Amino acid sequence: MFEQVKLAYAVDALEPHIDKETVETHHGKHHATYTTNLNNFAEKAGVADMDIEELLASLDTIEDPALRTAIRNNGGGFYNHNLYFSTISPNGGGEPEGKLLAKINETFGSFAQLKEKLTALAIGQFGSGWAWLETDADGTLSVSNSLNQDNPISLGTGKKPIVAIDVWEHAYYLKYKNLRAEYIKELFELIDWKLVAEKYEAITTA
Repeated sequence: MFEQVKLAYAVDALEPHIDKETVETHHGKHHATYTTNLNNFAEKAGVADMDIEELLASLDTIEDPALRTAIRNNGGGFYNHNLYFSTISPNGGGEPEGKLLAKINETFGSFAQLKEKLTALAIGQFGSGWAWLETDADGTLSVSNSLNQDNPISLGTGKKPIVAIDVWEHAYYLKYKNLRAEYIKELFELIDWKLVAEKYEAITTA
Protein backbone atom coordinates (compact mmCIF):
# COMPACT_ATOMS: atom_id res chain seq x y z
CA MET A 1 0.00 0.00 0.00
CA PHE A 2 1.31 3.42 -0.94
CA GLU A 3 1.37 5.87 1.96
CA GLN A 4 1.10 9.63 1.68
CA VAL A 5 3.99 11.41 3.34
CA LYS A 6 3.03 12.99 6.64
CA LEU A 7 3.86 16.64 7.15
CA ALA A 8 6.78 17.19 9.51
CA TYR A 9 5.40 20.64 10.38
CA ALA A 10 2.11 22.28 11.26
CA VAL A 11 -0.17 23.31 8.39
CA ASP A 12 0.42 26.99 9.20
CA ALA A 13 4.19 26.65 9.70
CA LEU A 14 5.09 27.62 6.12
CA GLU A 15 3.53 31.06 6.38
CA PRO A 16 3.98 33.72 5.13
CA HIS A 17 5.46 31.95 2.09
CA ILE A 18 2.66 29.39 1.71
CA ASP A 19 -0.59 29.92 3.56
CA LYS A 20 -2.37 27.46 5.83
CA GLU A 21 -5.38 27.04 3.53
CA THR A 22 -3.16 26.10 0.59
CA VAL A 23 -1.30 23.47 2.65
CA GLU A 24 -4.58 22.04 3.94
CA THR A 25 -6.03 21.86 0.43
CA HIS A 26 -2.87 20.81 -1.39
CA HIS A 27 -1.74 18.11 1.04
CA GLY A 28 -5.02 17.19 2.70
CA LYS A 29 -7.14 16.99 -0.45
CA HIS A 30 -5.18 16.93 -3.71
CA HIS A 31 -2.30 14.76 -2.48
CA ALA A 32 -4.62 12.55 -0.45
CA THR A 33 -6.78 11.95 -3.53
CA TYR A 34 -3.77 10.98 -5.65
CA THR A 35 -2.76 8.51 -2.95
CA THR A 36 -6.21 6.94 -2.67
CA ASN A 37 -6.60 6.68 -6.42
CA LEU A 38 -3.14 5.19 -6.87
CA ASN A 39 -3.84 2.47 -4.33
CA ASN A 40 -7.15 1.63 -6.00
CA PHE A 41 -5.74 1.50 -9.53
CA ALA A 42 -2.58 -0.33 -8.46
CA GLU A 43 -4.68 -3.00 -6.79
CA LYS A 44 -6.71 -3.48 -9.98
CA ALA A 45 -3.52 -3.72 -12.04
CA GLY A 46 -1.88 -6.17 -9.63
CA VAL A 47 1.07 -3.87 -8.93
CA ALA A 48 0.20 -2.67 -5.42
CA ASP A 49 3.25 -4.39 -3.93
CA MET A 50 5.75 -2.55 -6.13
CA ASP A 51 8.01 0.29 -5.01
CA ILE A 52 6.70 3.57 -6.44
CA GLU A 53 9.92 4.33 -8.32
CA GLU A 54 9.97 0.83 -9.78
CA LEU A 55 6.33 1.20 -10.77
CA LEU A 56 6.79 4.56 -12.47
CA ALA A 57 9.83 3.25 -14.34
CA SER A 58 7.91 0.27 -15.70
CA LEU A 59 4.56 1.74 -16.73
CA ASP A 60 4.83 0.14 -20.16
CA THR A 61 4.42 -3.29 -18.58
CA ILE A 62 0.84 -2.46 -17.54
CA GLU A 63 -1.17 -3.92 -20.40
CA ASP A 64 -4.50 -2.16 -19.84
CA PRO A 65 -4.08 1.34 -21.37
CA ALA A 66 -6.69 2.94 -19.10
CA LEU A 67 -5.04 1.55 -15.97
CA ARG A 68 -1.62 2.54 -17.30
CA THR A 69 -2.75 6.14 -17.76
CA ALA A 70 -4.47 6.23 -14.38
CA ILE A 71 -1.38 4.91 -12.61
CA ARG A 72 0.88 7.28 -14.54
CA ASN A 73 -1.21 10.27 -13.46
CA ASN A 74 -2.01 9.27 -9.90
CA GLY A 75 1.31 7.53 -9.26
CA GLY A 76 3.12 10.61 -10.50
CA GLY A 77 0.93 12.81 -8.34
CA PHE A 78 1.67 10.63 -5.33
CA TYR A 79 5.43 10.49 -5.89
CA ASN A 80 5.83 14.15 -6.89
CA HIS A 81 3.91 15.46 -3.91
CA ASN A 82 5.71 13.15 -1.48
CA LEU A 83 8.97 14.70 -2.67
CA TYR A 84 7.61 18.25 -2.66
CA PHE A 85 6.23 18.15 0.88
CA SER A 86 9.21 16.27 2.32
CA THR A 87 11.81 18.74 1.04
CA ILE A 88 10.22 22.01 2.17
CA SER A 89 10.08 23.13 5.77
CA PRO A 90 9.94 26.19 8.03
CA ASN A 91 13.72 25.71 8.40
CA GLY A 92 14.33 25.98 4.67
CA GLY A 93 15.88 28.68 2.54
CA GLY A 94 19.49 29.69 2.34
CA GLU A 95 21.94 27.63 0.32
CA PRO A 96 23.07 23.99 0.30
CA GLU A 97 26.44 23.05 1.74
CA GLY A 98 29.15 20.43 1.32
CA LYS A 99 29.13 17.87 -1.47
CA LEU A 100 25.84 19.05 -2.98
CA LEU A 101 26.91 22.69 -3.14
CA ALA A 102 30.25 21.70 -4.69
CA LYS A 103 28.42 19.73 -7.40
CA ILE A 104 25.99 22.60 -7.99
CA ASN A 105 28.88 25.02 -8.43
CA GLU A 106 30.65 22.60 -10.77
CA THR A 107 27.53 21.99 -12.86
CA PHE A 108 25.78 25.35 -12.95
CA GLY A 109 28.52 27.81 -12.01
CA SER A 110 26.90 28.88 -8.76
CA PHE A 111 23.85 28.31 -6.60
CA ALA A 112 22.41 31.59 -7.89
CA GLN A 113 22.65 30.31 -11.45
CA LEU A 114 20.93 27.07 -10.48
CA LYS A 115 18.07 29.10 -8.98
CA GLU A 116 17.82 31.10 -12.19
CA LYS A 117 17.63 27.98 -14.35
CA LEU A 118 15.08 26.24 -12.11
CA THR A 119 12.98 29.39 -11.88
CA ALA A 120 13.00 29.81 -15.66
CA LEU A 121 11.92 26.19 -16.16
CA ALA A 122 9.15 26.53 -13.58
CA ILE A 123 7.84 29.81 -14.99
CA GLY A 124 8.17 28.54 -18.55
CA GLN A 125 6.24 25.32 -17.95
CA PHE A 126 3.05 25.88 -19.94
CA GLY A 127 0.00 24.89 -17.94
CA SER A 128 0.25 22.40 -15.11
CA GLY A 129 3.50 20.64 -14.34
CA TRP A 130 6.78 20.63 -12.44
CA ALA A 131 10.39 21.78 -12.52
CA TRP A 132 13.10 19.47 -11.20
CA LEU A 133 16.62 19.35 -9.88
CA GLU A 134 17.65 15.77 -10.58
CA THR A 135 20.65 13.48 -10.33
CA ASP A 136 22.11 10.39 -11.95
CA ALA A 137 23.34 7.58 -9.72
CA ASP A 138 26.88 8.88 -10.27
CA GLY A 139 25.93 12.29 -8.87
CA THR A 140 25.61 14.23 -12.13
CA LEU A 141 23.08 17.03 -11.64
CA SER A 142 20.69 18.46 -14.22
CA VAL A 143 17.42 20.40 -14.37
CA SER A 144 14.24 19.81 -16.36
CA ASN A 145 10.51 20.39 -16.38
CA SER A 146 7.56 18.15 -17.19
CA LEU A 147 3.85 18.25 -17.91
CA ASN A 148 1.07 17.29 -15.56
CA GLN A 149 2.24 14.60 -13.08
CA ASP A 150 5.12 13.26 -15.15
CA ASN A 151 8.60 13.26 -13.63
CA PRO A 152 12.11 12.16 -14.67
CA ILE A 153 11.39 8.58 -13.59
CA SER A 154 8.13 8.11 -15.49
CA LEU A 155 9.71 9.80 -18.51
CA GLY A 156 12.49 7.21 -18.49
CA THR A 157 15.38 9.66 -18.28
CA GLY A 158 17.43 7.53 -15.88
CA LYS A 159 17.50 10.43 -13.42
CA LYS A 160 15.88 10.86 -10.01
CA PRO A 161 14.54 14.18 -8.76
CA ILE A 162 15.76 15.70 -5.51
CA VAL A 163 13.93 19.05 -5.71
CA ALA A 164 10.35 19.39 -6.95
CA ILE A 165 8.77 22.73 -7.84
CA ASP A 166 5.03 22.27 -8.22
CA VAL A 167 3.50 24.73 -10.69
CA TRP A 168 0.00 23.34 -10.76
CA GLU A 169 -2.29 26.23 -9.87
CA HIS A 170 -3.57 24.43 -6.77
CA ALA A 171 -0.05 24.82 -5.31
CA TYR A 172 -0.19 28.60 -5.25
CA TYR A 173 -3.38 30.16 -6.61
CA LEU A 174 -5.16 30.78 -3.30
CA LYS A 175 -2.37 33.12 -2.20
CA TYR A 176 -0.58 34.24 -5.35
CA LYS A 177 -3.37 34.09 -7.96
CA ASN A 178 -1.67 34.31 -11.38
CA LEU A 179 1.70 35.43 -9.98
CA ARG A 180 3.54 32.15 -10.47
CA ALA A 181 6.96 33.81 -10.40
CA GLU A 182 6.28 35.30 -6.97
CA TYR A 183 5.26 31.89 -5.62
CA ILE A 184 8.45 30.30 -6.96
CA LYS A 185 10.55 33.04 -5.38
CA GLU A 186 8.89 32.41 -2.01
CA LEU A 187 9.15 28.63 -2.38
CA PHE A 188 12.94 28.92 -2.40
CA GLU A 189 12.62 30.29 1.14
CA LEU A 190 11.17 26.92 2.14
CA ILE A 191 13.33 24.40 0.26
CA ASP A 192 15.29 22.64 2.98
CA TRP A 193 18.69 21.99 1.44
CA LYS A 194 19.76 19.74 4.29
CA LEU A 195 16.91 17.37 3.41
CA VAL A 196 17.69 17.70 -0.31
CA ALA A 197 21.33 16.84 0.38
CA GLU A 198 20.24 13.73 2.27
CA LYS A 199 18.26 12.58 -0.77
CA TYR A 200 21.22 13.34 -3.02
CA GLU A 201 23.53 11.27 -0.79
CA ALA A 202 21.06 8.39 -0.65
CA ILE A 203 20.77 8.21 -4.44
CA THR A 204 24.46 8.63 -5.20
CA THR A 205 25.71 6.18 -2.60
CA ALA A 206 23.10 3.45 -3.17
